Order: sequence, then structure tokens, then C-alpha cells
Amino acid sequence: MNLSKWYQFIKPNFKYYQDGFFEFPYLANTPELFIESTIKSPGSKHHVQEQVVYRNNPFIKGEMHYRKIDEGLWLTITNIQFKHDSVIKSAYAKDIPSEHYSITFTVYESDVKIQNVFIDKMPFHNKFWGFKKPGTDVGACFYKGSKCQFYIYYISPDWIKKNVPFERLDDAVPFKKFLNSDKGFISYQDIVPDGERLSHEILHTVKTFNDDIFNETLLKAQTFSLISGFFKNALIDSRKEEYLNKGAIDYKKISRCERLVSINLSKPFIGIEVLSQNLSMSPSKLKMDFKSVYGTSILQYNIEKKMELALQLLLNTNMQIKYIAQEVGYESHSKFSAAFKKKYGKLPSELHPDTEVN
Repeated sequence: MNLSKWYQFIKPNFKYYQDGFFEFPYLANTPELFIESTIKSPGSKHHVQEQVVYRNNPFIKGEMHYRKIDEGLWLTITNIQFKHDSVIKSAYAKDIPSEHYSITFTVYESDVKIQNVFIDKMPFHNKFWGFKKPGTDVGACFYKGSKCQFYIYYISPDWIKKNVPFERLDDAVPFKKFLNSDKGFISYQDIVPDGERLSHEILHTVKTFNDDIFNETLLKAQTFSLISGFFKNALIDSRKEEYLNKGAIDYKKISRCERLVSINLSKPFIGIEVLSQNLSMSPSKLKMDFKSVYGTSILQYNIEKKMELALQLLLNTNMQIKYIAQEVGYESHSKFSAAFKKKYGKLPSELHPDTEVN
């Protein structure tokens, strides 16, 4: 595909600046088309033998590795830093079939400001998984300075049929209900145990692929193991949800909602009504769209992020537990300790025994 033809495909969806964000579509019909359009995009340098594309333009800087793992199974790993607030959205060429499913694991790092005399901000990781049906429109917003990794597994229907026997699932299983529904995308928080470490091992194998003749076999085994882990945990997920499309998701508003939650972790939860007023959305629409994007309710997301921030403060600072409790919006360190133990199975003092409570 030449550059002019690529631009013709994405031009109807391309908006340099819209409502505070730069908007960028990516061609999602097939993994080959996505890879080729990335290679041909402005500011890209392709190293064929290593199967990596380096990108540096006014909006992003980073690299994308790609590999065909198996017949009907591709992997792309993108590591980028955003130079501006940006929206990444899928786009589809109308004359090219779109048959692939995809599993996406996203890890992004941003700074969270905290109310401490000695520390004004902490690096903070968010991790999400998503499963997309062919031809489904999806998108995500990222703020200036965010560092992100995207692991995307493109899976053909034949590969699914051969390796993941969906037809044998009970129709009452929530994931089967999703497959049989009109909804095209489902998301989860960190559903795969140790998923980030396993993904980094896959990235290492991809980066060193040409160094060892056994890396092809190793990469296939690593990828199959991670995908199996995703499906195994997705199939036992017991969420109750009405899997019907109810209009397009405004990803910019949902991203702003997530940001409002994240910058207020030192305070009690600000509430759905306040968030919906700030975003000019109905509470019901806000709750539904947020869960579609982040895989959990806004309130549960708020609790999860408070606990994750508390864990980072425990592991990486010398703050006393009572101050960490205050930093994540708990007036009582005992209530904080109980919430922390419910999340991690250990008391804060067990992870940070040298920190005084009083």
C-alpha cells in the first residue's frame, strides 16, 4: 500500500485537533494492513530483518515490533510516549474484509500528584485487557507524557475454532453471552495473573528473535500460554451485564472521567452525580460507557486505584502508614488497612514493617 492510498483510507476519520485531543485512526481490518499502514505512516523507519518500526513524529515517539506467531495468529507490541493529549481510534477500509478477533493488553504509565511535603508525584501504572470482535470500532485516550505498551494478538476465526472451542461453552457463561450478543468489545482489569511479567518475557523474545534458533518455538509457547490464561480467566468471570449496543462511546469524556477519579485519590469518592455533571453525561450512560472501556464500575475502579497507589507508596517511600492512608482518602488507618488486606491479602505493615503506624 502506498502512502497516498493509506491516507485516503484514514482521511475521513483523521482530525488533527478535536475537543482538546489530537485524533489518530489506525487501520484495523487485518494485522497485515495495520502493520503496513504503520510502516508507511509519516515519521516511521522500518527495519525489515528485525521486524520493527521506529516512529518519531510531532505527536508520538516509540517503536512497534511485529511477528506472525502461527497460521492465523499475529502479534504487535507497541511501546510509545505521547507528546500531546491524543485519541487512538480504529478505522476500517470498506473494500477489505475484517475477520480477525483481537486481544489487547495495555500498560500505561503516568504521574499521579500526591499531597506530600517531600513527594509531589508518583509514577502510576494502569493495566487493561480487551477482547474485540471483527470490525468493531474501539478507541482510547492518552494524556501528554503517558508512556504506553500495547500487546495486540490478532486471531483468525480458524485459529479460534482450532484452539479455543467456543461452541462447547455453556450458553449461560457470561463470555458466551457476550459472543452471542450485538456487543463487539469487552474489557477487563488485570485479569491475567502475572500478565505484565509474562508479556515482558514475550517482548524480550521478540527483541532477541534472531539471536537463537529456538526463539520461534519459545515465542509460540509463550504466546499460547498467555492467550490461554486470558481465555481461562475470561470464561470464569461472572460479571452480569446487558450485552447490547446502546450508542457510540465518547472516549474523550470517559478518559476525562478516569482522570477526574485518578487526580482525586486523596479524597473520598466524588460520586457519580458530580462526575456526570462535570462531563455533561447522564449518570446511567456514564456508568455504562465507563464499564465498557475499563471493565469495572467507576466506584470499584476508584477503590482499586487507591489500593494500587497505596501499594506503590508502601514499596517505594518511607511514608508512615497513617499518612499513606490519608494520601488515598482514608481518615482511619485501620479502615485503610482492612481495605488493603482485602485487596492484597496482607496488611500494609506486613509489606512495610519498618514504618511506624503511630
